[in-house]
Amino acid sequence: MATYFGLDKFVKLFRILRNHGGIRASLYQLYRVDDLKDGVLVGEDVHGNKYYENPNLTLGRNRWVIYSPSVGTDYDGSMIPAEWFGWMHHKTDLPPTEIAPTAYAWQSGHEENTTGTDRAFMPYTTTKPKIEAWVPPKKL
Repeated sequence: MATYFGLDKFVKLFRILRNHGGIRASLYQLYRVDDLKDGVLVGEDVHGNKYYENPNLTLGRNRWVIYSPSVGTDYDGSMIPAEWFGWMHHKTDLPPTEIAPTAYAWQSGHEENTTGTDRAFMPYTTTKPKIEAWVPPKKL
């Protein structure tokens, strides 16, 4: 009878609000991520990103990340470390909290993509240009 009147939707809304820490925290979450989902916390990486899962949602949308609040709204997909990337994209069913990732001596640490920022890589040339710009003569 409750589903007939849509009361189960209100119950789900109140559960989501409670899990996110209240109305204010839910509005902040909605501002940062544009989505409010209800799921189980699977783990957290070294950067402070939290990973969630809800098997009742559609495959491909049932795993998500909430980025660390320290980055605000300036986040992108390159902030996910490799061990969590595999779990997020369903390459493995077990998260890195259950199976430790491999650590070889030749592996470097995780670095986010800095393209478009002031820390972006700028190549420089060591060859002489073929065409030199014309400089007008100075008047004396």
